[in-house]
Amino acid sequence: MDIADVAKRTGVPASTLRYYEKKGLLKSLAGRGQRRQFAADVADRLALIALGQAAGFSLDEVGAMLVDLQVDRQMLMAKADELDARIKRLQAMSKGLRHAAQCPEKDHLACPKFQRLMKLSAAGLGKNRGRIALTR
Repeated sequence: MDIADVAKRTGVPASTLRYYEKKGLLKSLAGRGQRRQFAADVADRLALIALGQAAGFSLDEVGAMLVDLQVDRQMLMAKADELDARIKRLQAMSKGLRHAAQCPEKDHLACPKFQRLMKLSAAGLGKNRGRIALTR
């Protein structure tokens, strides 16, 4: 399948396909000077790349997993834990923003819960990123 067909069928731009090839995530079958040809399983590899990126893996990490299609289960668990912590932070942020939107204070900056949210967000750059508590 040539690069134009892959781009059309998968929605991945040709420039991205070339970049993935340069990074070693994809291999074309044609040599230099010829139109790039990809194996029939290229759509599956692109789906794995997309899944890895959606899960927060870097392209280098995805590439390492694609070498032998061996998955480091420990790395997957660590990423799942990281995602759980991020979800927890985002849920707390959502809860805080909803509170600020409905807070009876005239100015949300005067709201103690919103103040706590701001402080925790600023401090969240440190080691307690997964622990945002908005309750008193």
